[in-house]
Amino acid sequence: MTRYLLPLLFLPLLAIADDEPIPYACDDGSHVEIAYNQQSAQATLYDADKTIVLPQAPAASGVLYHSGGLDVHTKGDDATIVDGKGKPRICRRGTQPPATSLPEPAANGSFINIAGSVTYRARIALPPDATLIIRIQDAAHLDRRTRTLVEQRYDLRGAQVPIPFNATVDHDLFGENTRIIVSARIEAGGRRRFVGAQSYVPPKDGRPVPLRILLKPSSRGGPR
Repeated sequence: MTRYLLPLLFLPLLAIADDEPIPYACDDGSHVEIAYNQQSAQATLYDADKTIVLPQAPAASGVLYHSGGLDVHTKGDDATIVDGKGKPRICRRGTQPPATSLPEPAANGSFINIAGSVTYRARIALPPDATLIIRIQDAAHLDRRTRTLVEQRYDLRGAQVPIPFNATVDHDLFGENTRIIVSARIEAGGRRRFVGAQSYVPPKDGRPVPLRILLKPSSRGGPR
């Protein structure tokens, strides 16, 4: 589960990872450092004169950090860096590059970007402590229990609807008959205020289709 803070532009505010940077040597002769912060579920990549913070994204194997067109996929002592500008860099922890190339990861098209906004019709302002929870679930198999792939929490800090959200999911987590349920709820004061959900089928061309989830007042209304 990840938590985000929404400033005025509703963009996730990511703190710089506070763990010690780990050196990596890459097969193209370059060297990078990566700092991991498990508490905030993110990694900071120090590459030449650039410092890039990447939030963790669900992955079929290993650990994936993704931001825009940049991916850092780690498994054990190895890290694969994909920026879409050339051949992926295969890096290994330490000062010596890997002796043999590792299998190259799938292209950036293997990720599904699920974005949209939530709103409601009630003329009620949200209190400052309101939180938006977005849950993405795989519901392709009706004979199995729905599987939660990712859950994100946005501290709204006084923001009002419509409220945008954005999540990236590894396509390898889904089967052939992908059917995604995106559910949303708003909580405040320890109580569930609004809820809603919408089905989502990823388009074949990989282009994201914005979702607009209409929330309704929660009938439960009790403590979450």
